[in-house]
Amino acid sequence: MSQRFDHVIVGSGINSLVAASLLSRGGSSVVVLEREGRLGGCMRAEELFPGYLHEVLSSWYPLFATSPAYEALGDDLHERGLELANSDTPTAVLAPDGSSLVLTTDAAENARRMNQISQGDGDRYSAAIGQFFEENSELVFSLLGNEPRSWQTIKALLRETRKKGAGDTLGFFGEALGTCRSWLERDIESDLVRALVAPWVLHAGLGPDDAYSGVMAKLIMGTVSLAGMPVVKGGSSNLVEAFRELITDYGGVTITGADVDSIDVQGGRAVSVTTTSGETYSADSAVIANVTPTQLYGRLLREPLVPAEIRADAENYRYGRSDMQIHFALNTLPEWGSVEIGEVPLVHLTSGLDGVSRAVNEAERGLLPAQPTVVVGQPTVLDPSRAPEGGAILWIQLQELPARIRGDARGVIEAPDGVWTEEVRERYADRIQSMLAAHIPNLEQSIVGRRVFSPADLESLNINLVGGDPYSGACTIDQFLAWRPLPGTKNHETPVRGLYHIGASTHPGPGLGGVSGYMVASKFL
Repeated sequence: MSQRFDHVIVGSGINSLVAASLLSRGGSSVVVLEREGRLGGCMRAEELFPGYLHEVLSSWYPLFATSPAYEALGDDLHERGLELANSDTPTAVLAPDGSSLVLTTDAAENARRMNQISQGDGDRYSAAIGQFFEENSELVFSLLGNEPRSWQTIKALLRETRKKGAGDTLGFFGEALGTCRSWLERDIESDLVRALVAPWVLHAGLGPDDAYSGVMAKLIMGTVSLAGMPVVKGGSSNLVEAFRELITDYGGVTITGADVDSIDVQGGRAVSVTTTSGETYSADSAVIANVTPTQLYGRLLREPLVPAEIRADAENYRYGRSDMQIHFALNTLPEWGSVEIGEVPLVHLTSGLDGVSRAVNEAERGLLPAQPTVVVGQPTVLDPSRAPEGGAILWIQLQELPARIRGDARGVIEAPDGVWTEEVRERYADRIQSMLAAHIPNLEQSIVGRRVFSPADLESLNINLVGGDPYSGACTIDQFLAWRPLPGTKNHETPVRGLYHIGASTHPGPGLGGVSGYMVASKFL
């Protein structure tokens, strides 16, 4: 059986849903094919324990709220039930000694708080963020918001050169390649202020000693201060449902349980896809694949269709550090040492800049970090409906883990075969729970349930999370901008005409912005 559409989209993550929404609203016939039993990719809300609604994977939407996709589709999505909840104290850091610092959405207040800790830190921090957004944000957003190899990017570079001169423009790129550590150690004296910033580079798939982590830290901190830390009221499934309604209202089709086996090519052009169960979906205009390069060039496109150098690039595509998610259902609110910490949606537990660096290094050497950075999400601060009255949810993310375990930095947990067994998973989660309990005295007696997802578990939930990498590929400079996904491909194009590649593995990288789906859909509008 064959069905015909203008566009066939493989996968249903946020980039797919953005592309399908724009294309169907623009008058094209569209089908979205999802191999799992639900739409949404990493947007997955489940009642893991009775009465508690957990975001199993992703949860926070500052990048979407500030994206061109939201600007284009936000009104349509809100008309279909989307509601966002936010806070003016989006994030904080909590140190082992109990000291803390909260970032607000008020720049002057942030400077005041930092200056109280170390005189001058707040002024220098504000100057760095302000200078970035006043002098460089136009170029940075042009680089991230346009195809890297395009006239739009060339024009943005020419504008910058005319405005600043060639020397200063080259100077910006030299500065942009600097590390988060170099920025913080140059401008910030307080370890606590440094600790507020350093963990955020993990959310860009980097470490604080990686090239260009400094500019990414400024970009993220400025974005969080501007957009807060929004969540979807009632869970991200409500965003997925709003997308689904928008797509179907304009005649599009979404199908779950449809595992694409191959992309079919005739005369050098993608003409259809075939599922493992034998259905064929023909594409008159384009096939758009939201998959990893290893899937696209190693599984979906048969060998004669791909140049040898592209296939070699895909085989050499690197995945980054792995992730673990821990979900706690609590029957009482967590009793933090600071009342303000209890009101912050996203808290980092870390010993500071060196602590983040150490844990990243341990993970990259295959070790379970002794003292990882613990990302503590408190979604019920913004959306109490996710737990019974008086209860709460903790959403824990650990972004400094190896896919294959070579040892434990503490020398306690053994993984003889290097794999994430249930025992290794739970014992490491015990380590994290002990770290949390040191700051939340009532934690352990409040636990209704705990559910842990190891890197192996995450990959089983979403095939794009290879080895538990939440960003579908290392985000270091050799796999970013014009080199993402592969140095031998151009933008979101592939060697096959009519076949486009989107998703976290492609430019501009991971996050819930939907930008790659927006870029590719815009080509057809």
